[in-house]
Amino acid sequence: AHSFLPMGNIIGSGIFVSPKGVLENASCVGVAIIVWVTTGIITAIGALCYAELGVTIPKSGGDYSYVKDIFGGLAGFLRLWIAVLVIYPTNQAVIALTFSNYILQPLFPACLPPENGLRLLAAVCLLLLTWVNCYSVRWATCVQDVFTAGKLLALGLIIIMGIVQICKGTHAFETFRDYDVGLIALSFLQGSFAYGGWNFLNYVTEELVDPYRNLPRAIFISIPVVTFVYVFANVAYVTAMSPQELLASNAVAVTFGEKLLGVMSWIMPISVALSTFGGVNGSLFTSSRLFFAGAREGHLPRLLAMIHVQRCTPIPALLFTLISTLLMLCTSDIYTLINYVGFINYLFYGVTVAGQIVLRIKEPDMYRPIKVSLIWPVIYLLFWAFLLVFSLYSEPVVCGIGLAIMMTGVPVYFLGVYWENKPQCCNITIGKMTHLCQKLCSVVYPVMEENLEPIGPQKNDEDGEEGKSLQTADQTRA
Repeated sequence: AHSFLPMGNIIGSGIFVSPKGVLENASCVGVAIIVWVTTGIITAIGALCYAELGVTIPKSGGDYSYVKDIFGGLAGFLRLWIAVLVIYPTNQAVIALTFSNYILQPLFPACLPPENGLRLLAAVCLLLLTWVNCYSVRWATCVQDVFTAGKLLALGLIIIMGIVQICKGTHAFETFRDYDVGLIALSFLQGSFAYGGWNFLNYVTEELVDPYRNLPRAIFISIPVVTFVYVFANVAYVTAMSPQELLASNAVAVTFGEKLLGVMSWIMPISVALSTFGGVNGSLFTSSRLFFAGAREGHLPRLLAMIHVQRCTPIPALLFTLISTLLMLCTSDIYTLINYVGFINYLFYGVTVAGQIVLRIKEPDMYRPIKVSLIWPVIYLLFWAFLLVFSLYSEPVVCGIGLAIMMTGVPVYFLGVYWENKPQCCNITIGKMTHLCQKLCSVVYPVMEENLEPIGPQKNDEDGEEGKSLQTADQTRA
């Protein structure tokens, strides 16, 4: 089952959004298909490097844990800072906007849906799913299972119809045209968005059964299958519509359905909307794991790792993610958001893979159940350097904003984490605010199994007796 986990996690809303972004920057269908295949290969190489790190440093928390252990607290904190402020909110905003695009596109057949309508519907989707995740963990997982089916139905239909079209001899491949290297780099960022989620298993390494066998197996099975599905879906798109039609649509699969499915074209927007709905839910579901890992290390306020006394749902983390995602909806241009999040994500993938080489040099004798040849991280880093340099060159403002937000984490780290002997008044204020939020949300810090004392920075007396009594109640219940 673990072999198929990443597949379900990678194939999300990306394949219904990215084809337009990839084709727009790649300038022609031939280059776009090459971008999809290359991105799949690079993703597989990155996943292999992550597999070695995953079993060498067997901690949940993914690249945050590796960067923190190899490069120290500041680098780990910046990874967490950017994930909390940029990566999760932007990802969720993109998926929610895709959901509203696919719901509204059929209602506006002759033009693009209105911007404010898209944002409002995306916000409603986010509010509803945050409520579901706050209310019950079981409900959240049920939503996930049901909506995964929608995703597979949509993709299956697209690929089958594409194969039928090819057999008929219909296609819109054109010869290679002039292209711009800077724009090719952006098309790789757009494609990478669709492959996002390939490092999901590294976030739950501690929970994997026999990770030494299952982690590589999951990579070798899932990434080739995903690459195959993506390339075929893109070939299917261009068999049904010209590149110009593909670029004119913000909901590619809807246009595809209208062209080929006739009366049944309503199936497409509904199944993609289900898929993206599940995508927002999955993202909300996993972000709380990272918050917990950060709060456990003392890098985030303890409040963000707290869970509801009875429902055991991470309410403060979910509300924080919701607010930051709603702020991202200020822009409804999906493709700018993808460039923005893709650049920052790649920056840290490269740092993590470089960490693998650093660890080999610093600790050559360390026990490594999985050991990959050093040529793979080197190939990955060469591609990484090309991507970052040319993305900055093509989109200096978008990528610059991402870097600026990341650098704001440096003073926050030194003031919040590094400076331990804060004045008493600071500690009292933080304690009182935490206590107030605990009361408002009825949340407590979860107790670790080995040890009844909560792990992480200890509470001050000012946190109030109620926080302790809530914890005691929680312990008794456990």
